[in-house]
Amino acid sequence: MSQQALAQVLRQLPVFANRKVLVNSSTFDDAGIYRLDRHRALVQTVDFFTPIVDDPFAYGQIAAANALSDVFAMGGRPLTALNIMGFPMNVVSPKTITTILRGGLEKAAEAGCAIIGGHSIRNPEPIYGLAVTGIVDPRHIMTNAIARPGDLLVLTKPLGTGIATTAIKRGLASRRLEKRVVSLMSKINSVGAELGEKRLVRAAIDITGFGLVGHLAEMCRASNVSAIVDPVNVPAISDEIIDLIGRDCIPGGSRDNLKSARGNVDWERTPRPISGGLLLSVAEPLIAKVLRVLKIAQTPCAAVVGKIVRRRRSLICMTK
Repeated sequence: MSQQALAQVLRQLPVFANRKVLVNSSTFDDAGIYRLDRHRALVQTVDFFTPIVDDPFAYGQIAAANALSDVFAMGGRPLTALNIMGFPMNVVSPKTITTILRGGLEKAAEAGCAIIGGHSIRNPEPIYGLAVTGIVDPRHIMTNAIARPGDLLVLTKPLGTGIATTAIKRGLASRRLEKRVVSLMSKINSVGAELGEKRLVRAAIDITGFGLVGHLAEMCRASNVSAIVDPVNVPAISDEIIDLIGRDCIPGGSRDNLKSARGNVDWERTPRPISGGLLLSVAEPLIAKVLRVLKIAQTPCAAVVGKIVRRRRSLICMTK
């Protein structure tokens, strides 16, 4: 579903006021947050998708890491999770399903999250993911709605996973790129919790289905700001990604994202491929501390790709 269609659906739903709900779907954040008491709040999210790689264990790892990252993007730490899965039982064997679940279990354990159950259905195509519950101090929440002019935008993973996975499916990607992209997609963004707890980041978002531009537009809209992004500073996974774009290895979702972005973005320069890790909105005086934390955490990258500015006609300007 496109961003516009999703927004249209959500606008038609009734809103019930609840003082304990600190973050809901109105800001398109990665997760909802519900206050328990003065120092604790629940972080809740659900995420699943169809296979994007052929290896079932890697698919389980990637799907679990993707769901867990929604909690980390809010500054929280995952506690428990439930498996969500659907499979065509006449096509996918029990052994393959077990391997997928093992991949998810491994990533959850790495994040300190216990998978305590789940639900399965018969489905025409495989789907797998997690419903995750985490914990966060309400004072440490990172949400889309509090980016401020002057903040610098920092990206923690290079972009181009959608291009790479499309190329893998078509047999056009090198083995080296395939290994690199699986490693990147299965790496959990646990550094988000540390940044939130140290109150170093004002806002954060997990760059997934809607790409860098789509998710950044959500942040800008929720915070009533705009952003300037320099595509030259946006890292791609490898130079092979640029070649694959030339060979039209572009997923349908990326084409849909481009159509959705046309009304929000001033394309002064051609952007690099879009999809990746955490995008952080950091007050400029704190940027050195944030980059130090990212270096210690060994995030795949720590690239300053732009800045937040006062609201303009366009939500995002791609320019040097």
